[in-house]
Amino acid sequence: MSREPNAQLIAVMDEAKVSNKGLAKRMKDAAAQRGISLGTTHVSVQRWRDGAGIQPQTAAIMADVLSSKLGRRITPGDLGFFDHAQRTAPDPVGYPSTVPDVLSMLDGLAQERAEAAVTDRLVVADADLSAAVLSWMIARPDGVQAERPAQQRVGMRDVRAIRDAAATFMQLDFKYGGGHGHRALRHYFRHEVLPLLSASYSEKVGHALFSAAAEVSQLLAWTAYDVGNHRLAHRYLTSTLRLSQVIDDRMFGARILGNLSHQANYLGNHTQAIQLARAAIEGAKGRATPRAMANYWAMEARALSNAGDRAGAGHAMNQAERHFEQADTADDPAWLSYFDDAELLGEFCHCFRDLKMRREAVEHAQRAVDSTDPQYARTLGFCRMVLAQSQLLSGDLEAAVTTASLAVDGGDSLQSSRFQRYVTDFQAEVSTHATHPAVVAFNEQVSEALARLDDEDE
Repeated sequence: MSREPNAQLIAVMDEAKVSNKGLAKRMKDAAAQRGISLGTTHVSVQRWRDGAGIQPQTAAIMADVLSSKLGRRITPGDLGFFDHAQRTAPDPVGYPSTVPDVLSMLDGLAQERAEAAVTDRLVVADADLSAAVLSWMIARPDGVQAERPAQQRVGMRDVRAIRDAAATFMQLDFKYGGGHGHRALRHYFRHEVLPLLSASYSEKVGHALFSAAAEVSQLLAWTAYDVGNHRLAHRYLTSTLRLSQVIDDRMFGARILGNLSHQANYLGNHTQAIQLARAAIEGAKGRATPRAMANYWAMEARALSNAGDRAGAGHAMNQAERHFEQADTADDPAWLSYFDDAELLGEFCHCFRDLKMRREAVEHAQRAVDSTDPQYARTLGFCRMVLAQSQLLSGDLEAAVTTASLAVDGGDSLQSSRFQRYVTDFQAEVSTHATHPAVVAFNEQVSEALARLDDEDE
């Protein structure tokens, strides 16, 4: 059977000015630094150029190598891998049409283990996602069914307990990563939270109850995202978007769209990331606080930066700053308290790094590191890794490795696949200096940290 040549891979290799032999050698060297034995040769590369299939791990290494060569993020999808196989069967968005439907879907999701089927491959049809967003944008709120006959009566005390639990789990997530508390949180959600939604309550309590339940559901999505189960995270997010519709909480719903944008951007789906962030902005206009609007604009800036749109990203960052300057003029919900000056700086340093604006990237990343509360260990780890990448962009190898070493020292207990990817991305970027003593020591440090993490998981 004849195959079509992989035009995307050929185009990226041409842009990177790398030969089949050159790419094969770079891939083997990068794999060896991670303790992986790779049998790639120039013949293998030619087969892939001719349209042959590839193993996910090998595709990820190839993408990392070409990312380092070109100085921008390249994903396996950018190289023409996997998309052709998944385009005919994308993951369904599954936006529930009724309240019973969304509660049933959430109950099913809460029975799934986040560590199962972990993959960076998530394909969502544009039309499918657009339909869900449009449904949220134009739908009328369902409203809560108050004073229904039920054996259990829910009061504000129950709502406060849920919010306190959510705050506790959120702190665990920030400190130890999503893998630490997801299992306990989904058990709590399924057995303690979801049953209350079908109990009896007043309209005021019911509104607060659905709001609190949405916060827990969103946190389940975020922790699944953090451990790398993107399919599960996406389904939680779209279900939570539907949950926000029940009580017409446009500000929280826009937050979910921002989270979907964040995930799409992380996975390299730049067009979807931009559209989702803009949907958040438009959907929340007149219904969100300035701090929330700053967050949504920051998500658009992140997506535009990753897509290489310097002018668009600059405009979005300016809008985020403009709204953030008014942040103290309104009362924000508790779930938004994390979005402070340090968090905004963290978003901006990612933007400047992706735009290859070296001076601005180093400046904002250093300020983000200096101002981030150490209790937000994962955020601090991200900012340190972005600072390291920015220092490397500026040609300061030793400073970059020193900064990355600090991040690994502070983050080796994080059960976060995102943090680990920041580290492996950096390893790929410094692979051209593989024999430098500082790089050798850093790679050894990473191996030891991952080994300790494996020991803790047993």
